[in-house]
Amino acid sequence: MNNNDTIKKTLIVAISLCLVCSALISFSAVELRDLQEANKTLDKQNKILSAAGLLEEGIDTSILFESINTKIVNLETGLFDQNINIADYEEGSFSRNPSTSIELPSDVDIALLKRRENFQTVYLHYEGELLNAIILPVRGYGLWGTMKGYLALEPNFKTIIGLEFFDHKETPGLGGEIDNPKWKAIWKGKEVYSDNGDVLISVIKGSVDKSSNNSKYQVDGLSGATITSNGVSNLLSFWLGDMGYGPLIDNMKLQETKDV
Repeated sequence: MNNNDTIKKTLIVAISLCLVCSALISFSAVELRDLQEANKTLDKQNKILSAAGLLEEGIDTSILFESINTKIVNLETGLFDQNINIADYEEGSFSRNPSTSIELPSDVDIALLKRRENFQTVYLHYEGELLNAIILPVRGYGLWGTMKGYLALEPNFKTIIGLEFFDHKETPGLGGEIDNPKWKAIWKGKEVYSDNGDVLISVIKGSVDKSSNNSKYQVDGLSGATITSNGVSNLLSFWLGDMGYGPLIDNMKLQETKDV
């Protein structure tokens, strides 16, 4: 028997190969981590700008994003908080930490979040001294997991500029149609609040009857994706309500300044 064919030598070669591959994979993961985080940040910036109708073809996203004013809001009071460094804020850790979040009772947890962070980032775009758009992070459960996105409102705080999702697990061709440009275009101009301040925006089953008085609060449902459609309705109802950005919007309506 050839000595090179012994089981011992075969195992040594196999183990060595595994160690080399593991080292290369670990090295690649570490080296690519910064690039992955940068791409993740860029994608979110794209979605924020797109929701507000500010994305321009041919212009670098990072340059466009310089026009966005990022602030931390206390969701309990609806006031901006300057004690938290924006660079240190991370939604996931804040929502999981009992000291920076609250457990949601089932009767109010329509977005199926379980816990809601006490602080959130919001994005403001000004033209000169005048507010042009407010972009609000929103999330809620769909069919297979949590859908995360951004809702942009006009300065009247009731008319939608756009809705963009940047993370979801919905079925391609069904619930995944929340990414379809045609469906996203339907949202522009829709209203979220009634004259009494009630949240009325919803995704209905089927197509909107444009002759209906409620059509301005309704968006066409996603064919074959009732649970996803309901999930979108529920997450918007939650985040636009008293447990979400309701207090902030009320304050900004009263103040109408850059700083609440």
